[in-house]
This record gives sequence, structure tokens and C-alpha cells, in this order.
Amino acid sequence: MSIYSSEVKIFCSGIGGIGLSAYASHMRASGHDVLGSDRAASPLIDDLRSQGILVHTKQVGSGIPGDVDLFVYSEAIPEDSPERAEAKRRGVKQQSYFQALGELTAGSNLIAVCGTHGKSTTTAMAIGVLTETGLDPNAIVGTKLSFLDGQNWRRGATDLWIVEACEYRRSFLFLKPTIVLLTNADGDHFDAFKDAQDYRSAFVEFLSGMPKDGIVIAHGSDEQSRMILESSKKSFIDADLEDLPVLSIPGMHMRKNAQLVAALGKHLALDESVVKKSLREYAGSWRRMEVKGTKSGITVIDDYAHHPVEIRATLSAMKEAYPGRRIVAVFQPHTHDRTLKLWDDFAKSFQDADEILISSVYDARPDKDSERVDEKKFAEAVEKESKKPCKASGGIEKTEQILCSEVLKAGDVVVVMGAGNITKLSDDLMRNL
Repeated sequence: MSIYSSEVKIFCSGIGGIGLSAYASHMRASGHDVLGSDRAASPLIDDLRSQGILVHTKQVGSGIPGDVDLFVYSEAIPEDSPERAEAKRRGVKQQSYFQALGELTAGSNLIAVCGTHGKSTTTAMAIGVLTETGLDPNAIVGTKLSFLDGQNWRRGATDLWIVEACEYRRSFLFLKPTIVLLTNADGDHFDAFKDAQDYRSAFVEFLSGMPKDGIVIAHGSDEQSRMILESSKKSFIDADLEDLPVLSIPGMHMRKNAQLVAALGKHLALDESVVKKSLREYAGSWRRMEVKGTKSGITVIDDYAHHPVEIRATLSAMKEAYPGRRIVAVFQPHTHDRTLKLWDDFAKSFQDADEILISSVYDARPDKDSERVDEKKFAEAVEKESKKPCKASGGIEKTEQILCSEVLKAGDVVVVMGAGNITKLSDDLMRNL
């Protein structure tokens, strides 16, 4: 019997993460007693508190109540952390976020969206389509959505679920979906995978764990996806046979994501006119080419791109959306390990920018990164490949200073990119330009 079959008290360590915060909110809305901790306050934590969820910002173990039934931790929380050690000492049941999500969705009609890039956008588009066609899904998504009132979760009244399925440390193997949308598989997280073949093998294992009648929806034109599909021997629907949907947001990568959702709609026999309307009206999401506004004639855009393929896609979309305008790219590398292992690919990713700043590396996994990036050399490599001015700009405050005093001028579009705290820069620019 699932632990969720009766009311339980759940402590979430790392509750401010985009996935675990959604899980916590969903559990609270489902009638469970939820609390947790994170290392610092954030808008996500403010939102959790507004829902009545107690959040500690000291992760020393003392905040775990004596009557807790389940301890759920983010992948960012190491095994020797004080809270995990305390939960172990007490004999409390512990699960990673994806273990908990796997148990929560076990036996349900689960749709999972996996891939290197585009998971959040594809999931968001699919949530919109499933909701507007009356299927009333439960959902957990890695971004905040305006049509969910700024939330990253949805509670439905059916057994239909749609979630993002992250490959990092093979976390998605805890999920047992009946339908999988595979966006692409270019390769990432090489702190957790030996090489591209090892990376693909995780997807093969994930798809192989589906039921015999499980369906994969993928792009038949994508070589890496085809290799995974052939190795897993799964039946698949080729989304490339669908017309590219008309969207209100720019970018071929966005239209390819929407193509997967259109194929899902056809597979589920949903009203095609409603599917097309939902996709056409999709307005984007938090930190996905999010237009923060225009000030002093300068348009500020915030984006989550932190992989070479994502950078190329975002900058290409900006050229499409703002023809004739100068594109200034500000990139915060996310982890030393990723930057070093994909160095050449990163260096070649900025051709569609007119000027580039490289801010200090966001050191998300200091326990995993044995080598450090020389940011000046990295900027020099980008400048050499892009043939555009590029400089290392230091921390967020110094980067803003350089932008405002030396780089930006009326008519520019500045695109702030990265998976770390660089999003703060876009807010700062909107206040200070």
C-alpha cells in the first residue's frame, strides 16, 4: 500500500528546488502535512509559505519534527548532510524527490517528458492542451506558468499525470510512464555519465521499463533519439509527421516542442482545433525566453539556457523575434564540470549574438567539480569562435555595471542566460537601466 493512501507528515529537504517545491505544494493540496527546509529564502519559498507550508532556512536537522512519516530530499542534498543524517538516525523513511514522485504516480496514467532540452516547455504546452481538452491532469513542471496562476504544479481530479522526467543520476528510472515524450538526447550531466553512450543508455533503460503497450513520441529526424528508440525496441510515433504548429512565441526549438504535443493530442484523439488553439495561445513560461520588459529603449529577456544547444536555440529565436536589433548575450556558466567538458561546443554557440559577456561560473556542485574554469580564457575562446566581442565580466553586480556603463544602448536586446542565480541580473536591469 502506498504511503500516500492516508494522511502523512512529509519533510522536504531542499524544498526550494523547482521540482520538490511543486511536489510539496501538491502534497499540501492533497491533504498531507508538509514542511521543509532550504539554504536561503527565494520567491519559490515565499510562495510555499503563503500556502501554509513551514520552511526553515537552517538545514541542521533540528527542524525535522518528531512525528514525521516521510523525509524527501532534493538531489542537491548530499547523503552526509545534517538533515539526512538525522532522518537516518531516527529511522525515518527517506526518498529522493524522484523516488517519492515514482511512488506517488505508481499505477496512474502517467505521461513523462524526457530529454536533454525542452522538457519544461514541452510539459507546459502539454498541460495546457490536456487541461483545455477537459482531461483534468495532475502535473508537475520545472517552471512557473501564467495559466496555472504562476504555479509549477496542478492538482487534477483524475488519475492522469504529466511530469518532467530528469535523466540526472538516472532519476527518471523511478517513474513508470505509459506515454513518453522524448524531446532530444544531445548529452549533458557528464559528472554523472561517463560519455555520450552512457548518457543514451539511461534513456534506453528508461524506455525499456515501460509497459509493452507503452508509446514513445519522438522526432524521427533526431539521430540520437533514433538510436535510443532502436536500442529500446519501443514502438514510437514520429512527431515530425505533424505540421509545425503556429505559435505566438519565437524559435524553431519551440515549434519542435509543440510538434511533440500535437502528436500527443492526435494519439489521445483530442479535438484538433482545441489542441491547435492551445498551442497557438501558449505564452511561454518563467525563465524561458521570458520578456521582463523594456526600459530606456532596451529589451530585457531572461532565459534558462545553460547548454550549448540551448544557447544556440535561444539566440536564434532572438534573431527571429527582433530582426535588425543588436543582441547582447550575458551567459553564466553552470558548473565548472559542464563548462570544461563541453568547452568547444560552448565556444561555438554564440554566433547569433552581437556582443557577449561571460559572468562568473555558478558553482552548483562544488563537491563534484575538481577543476576550475579560467573565465578569461573561456571568454577568449567564445570571442575567437563567434568573431564577436566577448569578455569575462565577473559577478552579477560587476556584470551589471559593465552592461550599463560600457555595453548597452537604446535599441539593444539583452538576453540573460543561465540556470543559476543570473536571473537576478534581469530584475536588476529592469530596476536600474
